[in-house]
Amino acid sequence: MNERKAGLVEQQDKEKNSSMEVNLTKQDVLILAIETSCDETAASVVKNGREVLSDIIYTQIALHTCYGGVVPEIASRKHIEKINQVIEEALRQAHVTLAEITAIAVTYGPGLVGALLVGVSAAKAVSFATGIPLVGVHHISGHISANYIEHKELEPPFVCLVVSGGHSHLVVVKDYGVYEIIGRTRDDAAGEAFDKVARAIGLGYPGGPKIDRVSREGDPEAISFPRAKVAENAYDFSFSGLKSAVLNYLNSCQMKGTAICQADVAASFQKAVVDVLVEHSLHAVKAFGYDKFAIAGGVASNSSLRRAFDEECAKRKIQFFHPSPRMCTDNAAMIGAAGFYEYQKGVRHGYDLNAVPNLEL
Repeated sequence: MNERKAGLVEQQDKEKNSSMEVNLTKQDVLILAIETSCDETAASVVKNGREVLSDIIYTQIALHTCYGGVVPEIASRKHIEKINQVIEEALRQAHVTLAEITAIAVTYGPGLVGALLVGVSAAKAVSFATGIPLVGVHHISGHISANYIEHKELEPPFVCLVVSGGHSHLVVVKDYGVYEIIGRTRDDAAGEAFDKVARAIGLGYPGGPKIDRVSREGDPEAISFPRAKVAENAYDFSFSGLKSAVLNYLNSCQMKGTAICQADVAASFQKAVVDVLVEHSLHAVKAFGYDKFAIAGGVASNSSLRRAFDEECAKRKIQFFHPSPRMCTDNAAMIGAAGFYEYQKGVRHGYDLNAVPNLEL
């Protein structure tokens, strides 16, 4: 037996032994989760809503960077290429077979319609071929549920801030899968504003992580940018005015021939966003009488935002929960967690389940 084959056999033996270590009982619920709402092709196996047995993500960030953002048709085509491989790898790393899966959870909205269709179609195909129940999951519910994976002690009710490229929601989590939106953006989402400002100051895509990194070298008090408030609802957000203020500042500097400090602009913009998110969120926590607060979504990985919430929640004796940065971005493990609680409630979907790009929470 040559060395390469010997290595392969050894690896197979390791996987076989490892699979024997996965202790399952008749009461255990294994969710095979699929997530393709934007530019991440992801699959995961989640046990009982809180234990992740595998979490596979194929990211397209490098593919879309040259375009300055996600190109929907390219994203959809890449999902088609990768979806079967990602599902197979999720099962392999979890050391389970489809015969052991209790239900299939899949994101069916909101998101890019073409991307969503790939995941929904794959989930329906597997469900049809195996008879495994199908459970459609709301993408935002998934983001909120990411907190359950890494904070086993967290249970509803609590207030959650969901901040991503497409959403800025303040949500009262009344129970598992039961939500009341008390605040939302009136225009740009926080993540969208990050991307647009990053592009304007020459950082490129993806904007959020790049602004976060560059801001560490800048002065957050260097430039006074506005903090918008919405008169009709103290919990709503508006970031288009802030984005315009940054663009006006840049244009003014160019017209006057004034040097632009990229780090100072990034830091000052980021602080304006963080200040608003923190103020509105903690006002809601106090007003609704809760002592637990969580964040979720891609922007929730921002180091300045996490630090600000850490400090302010500690002052107010509020328990603060947040997923790790990996769990903040799109992944299937969070869909598996949300899918588990939907399955427990008796939610089942038929093969007429369709992608709903503007699905309401």
